[in-house]
Amino acid sequence: VQLQASGGGLVQAGGSLRLSCATSGITFSRATMGWYRQAPGKQRELVATITSGDDKNYTDSVKGRFTISRDNAKRTVNMQMDSLKPEDTAIYYCYAHATRWGRSNLSNYWGQGTQVTVSS
Repeated sequence: VQLQASGGGLVQAGGSLRLSCATSGITFSRATMGWYRQAPGKQRELVATITSGDDKNYTDSVKGRFTISRDNAKRTVNMQMDSLKPEDTAIYYCYAHATRWGRSNLSNYWGQGTQVTVSS
């Protein structure tokens, strides 16, 4: 199973970034996908999730600024981040709650993370 996150970088406050996560090895169309983040000295927190039925949930601090989406044909999950704030600075991790190809049990999978830094 591979979850390859990309799209992080350095941006000024008020700017935008788009994160992408390419996956392999999971039954993507049935998976719940999401993004977590971890800032220095803080616990990892859930940012956004999207179910196989396209239901979306966001943590309160990003509502109205971040948009999660999925492309089942490409097996990717994306997150458009607008109006970025310095407090959004963190490592962002792609997450999947999914079954592996050929398996029936659900498990949690994580990508390697991508750094997002927002300067004031």
